[in-house]
Amino acid sequence: MINIGKTNQLKVVKVQGPNIYLGLPGSPMVLLADKKPPKSFQMGDSVTAFVYIDGEGHLAATLQTPLAEVGDIAWLKVAAVNYYGAFLDWGVPKDLLVPFNEQLCEMKPGRSYLVKLFEDAKGRIVATTKLDRYLADEGPDFKTGQQVSLLIADPTELGAKAIVDSTHWGMLYQNEIFRPLRKGQKLTGYIKKVRDDHKLDLTLHEPGYGKIEPLADKILAELDKNNGVLTLGDKSPPEAIYAAFGVSKKAFKQAIGALYKKQLIVIDEHSIRRS
Repeated sequence: MINIGKTNQLKVVKVQGPNIYLGLPGSPMVLLADKKPPKSFQMGDSVTAFVYIDGEGHLAATLQTPLAEVGDIAWLKVAAVNYYGAFLDWGVPKDLLVPFNEQLCEMKPGRSYLVKLFEDAKGRIVATTKLDRYLADEGPDFKTGQQVSLLIADPTELGAKAIVDSTHWGMLYQNEIFRPLRKGQKLTGYIKKVRDDHKLDLTLHEPGYGKIEPLADKILAELDKNNGVLTLGDKSPPEAIYAAFGVSKKAFKQAIGALYKKQLIVIDEHSIRRS
């Protein structure tokens, strides 16, 4: 079965002049809409293609990789607005419609928005900015330390809201953020805690001590590069530590603490040095 709005593994089932048709047994043929396919296809060739619905309501395929598929939440730019709604550039020959009734606020050309892609009652692939009906606030099935995909949403007084695995809302608190974040940014994150109310607290740093030994080795290597001294210590600001090693101050202190216990370094307020 061909999945509309998804990437499919299809076969070349017909070649008629410049037109190439793709399909699967028991499924309708799909025209490859790309004007200049990157290679000549032969009957029976296997093709990875994204299937969508063209402007005339027919199935079409493209070898281009879309910026998002049905079911995804993505940060997409408005290419045009007309009396049907806003049209987004999603890397496919036919722009993606956001009907007016699926817009939380008026969408403007050139601006980007977080949208959810879905197939509507008419079978069209469309998008919506009304995300709350698709995202749960509570995630009791997530586990502390679990790796997740994050999509940064709106800043708050506490930090930044993020979309977790395209299914849930979560919160990155200010003390877990050590680099600039922008709306629509994709990141790998971790579940820091599933709260008693089942809401998700997030972190950008892998929890636990599994990363301490590699970090300690990295600190030793940097010490060796700098004549045995680094101008980072217990009292250094988190931003300076993150800029140097890409970790939180807590992780840095755990690593230098482990090195101190092994009598490999001496720790001062604003520096560490080889012992």
